[in-house]
Amino acid sequence: MATPDASNTGITGITSIAQQEQNMERFRRLILVGFGQGDLAVVDELFAPDFVEHQAGVRPPSAAGVKGIIAYLRQALPDLTYTIEDLAASGDKVWGRLRSRGTHRGTFMGIPPTGAQIAITVIDICRFVDGKIVEHWGVPDRLSLLEQIGASVRPPQTPA
Repeated sequence: MATPDASNTGITGITSIAQQEQNMERFRRLILVGFGQGDLAVVDELFAPDFVEHQAGVRPPSAAGVKGIIAYLRQALPDLTYTIEDLAASGDKVWGRLRSRGTHRGTFMGIPPTGAQIAITVIDICRFVDGKIVEHWGVPDRLSLLEQIGASVRPPQTPA
């Protein structure tokens, strides 16, 4: 039986089903305990020393930047929770579709607290090597969040 050509599948490493299951559990831990409970030690536990963050706005693009985002989100939305709605693994990557909910009780992107309830979708992809997260791509629906806390995000209407 021929081995699939990883270069054509987007799979960058050979990963067993058992490893994929372990990686999905690590992903769950990052989301539910790291982000959902604000436990920054989870980042140290799960991330490789050479981890690279690809999500726009995370600076520095490293584990330190991820810790900063967790802390920032927790101050703006202290009751922030996450629900993992879909989770899949392919090769060395774990893909998740999440629902994030919270109450705007701290400044977020320059907007003072409004007390508004928010609920947004987040898409996350993590790449693993030897059980550690080495890369992350995230797409939180920031536009929806901003609309929910009252930011004016619609372009001005032009007269007809």
